[in-house]
Amino acid sequence: MWENPGWTLAPSEGAGYDLRAPDDGLWEVRSITRGGVYFNPSAQVGSGRRFDEAGFLAKLNSIAGFILADIVDFPTVSVFKFPSDFVKRWYARGELNASAKITRAAFHSRLAPQLP
Repeated sequence: MWENPGWTLAPSEGAGYDLRAPDDGLWEVRSITRGGVYFNPSAQVGSGRRFDEAGFLAKLNSIAGFILADIVDFPTVSVFKFPSDFVKRWYARGELNASAKITRAAFHSRLAPQLP
């Protein structure tokens, strides 16, 4: 948010997005960890929770895109910003696993090169 003038934080953790751009676009912020990154709603991640494709696609349709921060080599952090249409395309082509997640290595080798 501090690197993008005019962006604001979501009013609460349950808002369904993390940042609002000056054009009112809603953005989700995620960390890429050693385990990878997931693109489905947070409510579908964790013990006892399951992936719901309809909820996943609704989430993608409700936000402008994602901002990913690869935190594995902290304090060096690589940041990727892209529209949710990229995630829709990756999911449709089977580049994400069945629960809309991808490993860190696969993200960097297969998906990051596709980003603007």
